[in-house]
Amino acid sequence: MLRGAAGGCGPRSRGGGASETLDPHLANLFADAARAKALYDKLADYGADLSAQPRLAETWEANKTLDRWQVTLRQATFHDGRPVTAADVLYSYRRIADPDQAFRAKASLEPIDLDASRATGQRSIEFVLKRPTAEFPNVLAAFGAYIVPDKATEFDRKPIGSGPFRFVSFAPGRSVVVRRYDDYWEGAPHLDEVEFVVANEESARVNALLGGQIEYAHELNPTTARAHEGKGQIEIVRLRNSAMQAFCMKTDRPPFDDARVRQAFFLLADRRELVDGALSGAGVVGNDLFGKGYEYYDDSLPQREQDLDRARALLKQAGAENLKVTLDTSAVAAGFTEAASIFRDQAAKAGVTVDVKMGSKDSYWADILNSGTLCCYRSGALPIEAHISQRLLTDSTTNATKWRHKDFDALYEQAQSTRDATARAAVYDRMQRRLYSEGGFLIWGFADWILGTARNVRGVEAKAPANTLDWARFDKVWLA
Repeated sequence: MLRGAAGGCGPRSRGGGASETLDPHLANLFADAARAKALYDKLADYGADLSAQPRLAETWEANKTLDRWQVTLRQATFHDGRPVTAADVLYSYRRIADPDQAFRAKASLEPIDLDASRATGQRSIEFVLKRPTAEFPNVLAAFGAYIVPDKATEFDRKPIGSGPFRFVSFAPGRSVVVRRYDDYWEGAPHLDEVEFVVANEESARVNALLGGQIEYAHELNPTTARAHEGKGQIEIVRLRNSAMQAFCMKTDRPPFDDARVRQAFFLLADRRELVDGALSGAGVVGNDLFGKGYEYYDDSLPQREQDLDRARALLKQAGAENLKVTLDTSAVAAGFTEAASIFRDQAAKAGVTVDVKMGSKDSYWADILNSGTLCCYRSGALPIEAHISQRLLTDSTTNATKWRHKDFDALYEQAQSTRDATARAAVYDRMQRRLYSEGGFLIWGFADWILGTARNVRGVEAKAPANTLDWARFDKVWLA
């Protein structure tokens, strides 16, 4: 048996307790996601470059207008031996889309007209969409979009999925035990059993790993990694490009409603100093664009460097000399408070006064969505298309920069209506160049996601960002 310990992270709430559930559609913590992917499957999942990879969906094909997609399921079975069918898929998606529920994947499934979508065979579904969507496979791969059996309602007593492991036991707030499913469609896992243990404090995870009580510890901080890397007791695994690190400028209000001020702030940042100081070097510098290394990322743009003279000149042109601005931050995420302090000192060199304001860990993400003018921000891995649709369109629900431009919206619609991938990539390049020039995200780095394992653990994929297919992929892990 492999035992792994995890806590929570990021915009999701931390921790586990007696209210925990194994309902995969309610998965919210990283620990929830790891357990859900052991027990269940999605139609697709994200590869290391955040492109959609087939899972329960064997194939998908769009019509010429990209508003109807035919999905064919592979031959797979649930843990009770029943085949996975179109009825199970439609039930799962309609359950997620229930307006009376608060399932995380609901927003991702919004493009689907589920009333019009239908089974065209036992293993085939026609998805009817509300508008042309070239990257509909990203919807199939959405976080939390797991397939459950038709009419399933009981998920904690004896959940039945089609994943690589089947349910053994569940003690809310303590642990979940799963056992190898020998008839898994992709082949039986190497491990006989896996136990997921909740340990919210990083020190508890590290001590359990060092003491031999667990073999896998999720989410370690850079200081811990440096203390143990290469020392022989445990192995440190770094998942690169797992979390965007940024400052978010609200483009609909002073001073950031002036593009020259935003451009000046891009030039105030010493990105290497921010990565070294706020992330203890556990990451790479950013270039004010989301998704470094992901599908469609525009790596042709020059790396932006600190240029205080040019920043001063832009501020002078904008009539914003001796500018004072409040930077909202919180201890809600690793590196936030450190990044705020470092950037405050960098800005001061150009005559800009940054007043760092500490916010509540409990309400930070809700507080910064609409209030303030400048804040610390981060994001886990997701496709560049999803980043744009969720955060940068006029009606995006989490548009923290308040970037609202109808011509930009039109480019997104053009991209989604473009069947040819090369032509679609060219549209995304245009959009990214616009954001690079005058957007509201000052993206200064991409943080590593750090794991710790016992020395006898093999098969942990080091190239998979958190939340992608090969992250927390325990069916491919074994003990030497």
